[in-house]
Amino acid sequence: MSILKLYCHVDDLCQWLATQENAKLLGVTRKRGPAPRLSLSEVMTILIHFHQSHYRDFKAYYMQHVCEHMRSEFPTLVSYTRFVEFMPSALPAVCLYLRGRFGQATGVAFIDSTPLSVCHNQRIGRHRIFAEVATRGKSSMGWFYGFKLHLIVNDQGELLAVQLTPGNIDDRKPVP
Repeated sequence: MSILKLYCHVDDLCQWLATQENAKLLGVTRKRGPAPRLSLSEVMTILIHFHQSHYRDFKAYYMQHVCEHMRSEFPTLVSYTRFVEFMPSALPAVCLYLRGRFGQATGVAFIDSTPLSVCHNQRIGRHRIFAEVATRGKSSMGWFYGFKLHLIVNDQGELLAVQLTPGNIDDRKPVP
């Protein structure tokens, strides 16, 4: 999918979200501080395009690809650290976009899970960020500390369902 087509899909969702948000507001509210230079649609497009790229490291993708080759598509780019500050506010909209892109069940589905480690096993005692929700689990590659991402995919490679669980949850439990 081209970057323009992706942006159009994302921007349509963001415009719909804005109308839903404005319908729920009782009065005029003004946010303090300057308006962000990048729109939610632009932030989401960059995040989604990263996952479609060959880059494994987001910082390298942003600095080497977006800042150097995509200036014409995103003329108001911000620094990497500022962009990282925008990322948490875009997460609910990215999840909603992902949910809207799920495929249809075709009768054949593949289920798998993958561990998402939050720290090295030697640092579990000092880890504080996910201390209340992350757990120690075991995968085919050994022990880890973090979460498991469970995916169901149809025979055409389209996502059907996604669930994130603590690391100690059995792979068969989220299937129903």
